[in-house]
Order: sequence, then C-alpha cells, then structure tokens
Amino acid sequence: MILQSLFRISATARSALSLQMQRHIGFTAIVFNKTKNLDPIQKLFLDKIRDYDTKSKKAGGVVDAGPEYQKNVDQEIAKLRRFYGGGDLEKFPEFKFEEPKFDEVTK
Repeated sequence: MILQSLFRISATARSALSLQMQRHIGFTAIVFNKTKNLDPIQKLFLDKIRDYDTKSKKAGGVVDAGPEYQKNVDQEIAKLRRFYGGGDLEKFPEFKFEEPKFDEVTK
C-alpha cells in the first residue's frame, strides 16, 4: 500500500518535473542560440550573404555583372518575345473571359 502511493506520488512529481524541465530547456535553447558564437563556417556563410545583400542593393541588381551578362539577358528577352509574340514581359498578362451564350431548350 505504501509502495503504491509512493509510486503514484513519484509519477506525479516526475511529470511535473518533466514539464518544468521542458520549459526551461526550451527557453535556454532560445537564449543560447541568440547569444552563442556561431560555428566559423556558419559565420562566414552569413557574412557573405549579408555582404552580397548590401552590394546588390547598391548595384540595383546582380553584383559584379559586366556588359556580357547584360548582353546575354537582352538576347534571352528577345528570344522570349519572339517565342511568345512580343508584348511586355515584365507584367503579368491580363485575361478576359466572356460569358458563354446558352440556347434555351424547350420541351
């Protein structure tokens, strides 16, 4: 009898303790991720992405793109215009659907 009640109390205490530990571990993981030093490879990767972002904002497009790149882009746009029949390729096409005309059937 005493053994059963001890197991019941320990199960309740274990579940309460488990819940508290999960909460603390979850919170500590968030704090740890924000304050820890990154892996050197991750840091290098993030630095390069941020560097490219600032360069692309300054350049207004692709970074380090020379005249050959612009020439290739212009050629590809000309191909698309020929293939799709011209028009403005920068905007989404507008579709117009007309209501179908149905004939009434009399019986």
